[in-house]
Amino acid sequence: MTSRRTLLKGTLFGGAAALLPTPASASGVGPVLRLPAPAGPYPVGMRTVHLTDPARTDPWVGGVRELMLTVLYPARAVHGFSRAPQVTPVEAGEFAALAPRVHPGLPESGAIDWGAVLTHGHEGAPPLPGRWPVLVYSPGGGDSRTLGTTLAEDLASHGRAVVLVDHPGDASQVELPTGMRTTILMGPPDPATFRTMVDTRIADLRLVLDRLGDLPLAQVMDSRRIGLYGHSAGGTAAVYAARYDRRVGAAANLEGYLDLYPTPAGFARPLLLFRTDGFDGAARIESSWAGVPGRRVLLPEANHWAFTDYGTLVPRLQTAGLVTATARAALVGNGDPAVTLAEVRRRVGTFFARHLL
Repeated sequence: MTSRRTLLKGTLFGGAAALLPTPASASGVGPVLRLPAPAGPYPVGMRTVHLTDPARTDPWVGGVRELMLTVLYPARAVHGFSRAPQVTPVEAGEFAALAPRVHPGLPESGAIDWGAVLTHGHEGAPPLPGRWPVLVYSPGGGDSRTLGTTLAEDLASHGRAVVLVDHPGDASQVELPTGMRTTILMGPPDPATFRTMVDTRIADLRLVLDRLGDLPLAQVMDSRRIGLYGHSAGGTAAVYAARYDRRVGAAANLEGYLDLYPTPAGFARPLLLFRTDGFDGAARIESSWAGVPGRRVLLPEANHWAFTDYGTLVPRLQTAGLVTATARAALVGNGDPAVTLAEVRRRVGTFFARHLL
């Protein structure tokens, strides 16, 4: 398998400089981390999808633009179908080396077997018959789609088809059929780099919407009920992608800036603007959201990455002595992780239930 690395001049929204990643195998050292189970009535199935866009050149490495997706959905039955790992073995090795550079304070490589973390998605399980609303997720800058697993599984368990999108050249690591892509982050992004990131994500999201009918499980996806949601840079992309795409019925922005382009004051669809009370970019968030119509919600005792799987994993790493209290506060805040998770699930799930009838 080949490996390609992208050098971005910057992390997004509070990350720090990163070093060249060194691939590492799963170590088996340290605590076994577990993701919380989804709370809905349906078991969850999972499929992985590779998409290409021959009409578009990858802005980071050239060639055809490629994406990796994870599709989660209500399953009819899961007996005999294995739970999928959160990341592949190859991705686990890359992530172990990248994690403490992308997010300072996370354990160094070898402290955690990231490949042992299981999702609650059962690979290849048959779908529950029905036509489910479709939710498409874009992760934060520098993060892979897999860090949105916990919220996505809960949404799927309540009767949605959820598509997690990786953005190669921006995500820390993505295993493609053509090889591993990793991103090396080097300080704050300049405006041109940030714009390229968001523009690329918007085009990626539109590609996914264009191809919904060709995806596995298309028969259970209701293309008349589509929502976009995203964290950080993903939230930025979700709002701008939804603004001019009439296929999108609602969008949720989990603490993403909206000052890249003119304020989307004409946004005519339901919009959730969800932020934490601990994020050091709060002033810019509030400024960029001024005049944007939408429902504003504040997540208390939380910080920026509480919207992701870090919200559960980081407190457990602190309990195990692998993350300091300072690092925890900077990443996810000091609130009770179960309470924070329940609030994120409730707010996002209720929003889409109300607006994608």
